Amino acid sequence: MTTLEIQTRAPRASDAERDQAIDLLRLGAAEGRISHETFLVRMEAALSARRRGELRDLTADLPVEERRPGQWLIDVVSRVATLRNRLHAAWGGPQMPRLLLPAPAPYPLRIGRGEGCDLGLANDSVSRVHAELLYLNGIWILRDLRSTNGTTVNGWRIKTDVAVRPGDVVGFGEMLFVLGSR
Repeated sequence: MTTLEIQTRAPRASDAERDQAIDLLRLGAAEGRISHETFLVRMEAALSARRRGELRDLTADLPVEERRPGQWLIDVVSRVATLRNRLHAAWGGPQMPRLLLPAPAPYPLRIGRGEGCDLGLANDSVSRVHAELLYLNGIWILRDLRSTNGTTVNGWRIKTDVAVRPGDVVGFGEMLFVLGSR
């Protein structure tokens, strides 16, 4: 490829331009200007479009929405409010303690409220020997040991061995933890 060819190539379509084209197609379908099938075909074409001209061709028969003066400010305020709500929801939720995964060892880590457990949890909902965590072939495995109140991974009660990784929420009876790495 020569430098002349590089300079004459049409600019690549950005993700934002693809999103704009899809929004315009969605509006056209909602207003009945294009059929649902046409919308689906053009949306697929918009997602795979490499050049801006391809996006313009897909929306050429649809009217461009006239933006009122100051509409960009309304859009920005709307996006900021949405972001604020998402941040509030993320920080406002209950904060769970972290349970750091130990260094890999050839033996399982016993979890429970009994004296012989490697990780002691002082809670009546936790069985004396509740569960074990072991490192097998590069994967952390959590196993319930027939506990009375159960062991959960990401909200699901487990009955068999389950692979876990940092970021998973694990529960032993009523106690919940977020797995973390060292």
